[in-house]
Amino acid sequence: MNTLYSFRRCPYAMRARMALHYSGVPVEIVEVSLKDKPAEMLALSPKGTVPVLNANGRVIDESLAIMHWALEQHDPEDWRLKNDPGAELVTDMLIETNDTQFKTSLNHYKYAERYPEKPMEVYRMECEMIAHSLDLMLADQDYLLGDQLSLADIALLPFIRQFAHVDREWFAQTPYVALQGWLQRLLESELFTSVMKK
Repeated sequence: MNTLYSFRRCPYAMRARMALHYSGVPVEIVEVSLKDKPAEMLALSPKGTVPVLNANGRVIDESLAIMHWALEQHDPEDWRLKNDPGAELVTDMLIETNDTQFKTSLNHYKYAERYPEKPMEVYRMECEMIAHSLDLMLADQDYLLGDQLSLADIALLPFIRQFAHVDREWFAQTPYVALQGWLQRLLESELFTSVMKK
């Protein structure tokens, strides 16, 4: 049996759970307390971060690698957009920007009191530059790579959700209408709601 060590609110664990759910791979999900990590998880992955997948003895402890593994098992709606020659490159670029620049700025924005070197608004503006570019991509299409849901959407979703939820009132009045619509659609989807059940 495949086992996923997860933490419900961790954005990396969220995207791993969504890919596994979508692929239909049977998996037992173990909810981890970050203050008291289970010994069996630490034995598999000593770095102690979630998610960690034990795929019948193969240990995968990076969320993106778990997503790719799940899609290799079953990708019924072609999240990898295999017939689009440029899709992989754009997907990699979007995820790389999200997981490095955006995530760093998001952490600073969320926990601005820990980073007093700059005002919170500066960190938010750093996030906004990337949010603005995503909004432009979504201006005349439903998803980041076109009119079809893809790996890129799911990989970025939990982080855009965090960004929106730092100050929901502020985000609601931003001009990023396309991004707001994209976020709302995905948060209301069966895929997201099913992996977020307590």
